[in-house]
Amino acid sequence: MAPSNRIVLDPAVVHGRPVIRGTRLPVTVVVGSLAGGMSFEEVQREYDVTADDIRAALKFVADLAEQESFHPLPAV
Repeated sequence: MAPSNRIVLDPAVVHGRPVIRGTRLPVTVVVGSLAGGMSFEEVQREYDVTADDIRAALKFVADLAEQESFHPLPAV
């Protein structure tokens, strides 16, 4: 996963969770807000972040998902 200059992991900020640089806003809050139906514009206004910050959060999560291994569960 290529590092983003907009997403940081710092043990001193929000217990090391990935956040938008310069904020204490976890990536999970941004992605969860979008998943919950908020628009980019609403997230920008609510959390005072840029559209590029939001895209970086989405890319960060997409890169994590891409690295995951998925194993089918046995049929019941």
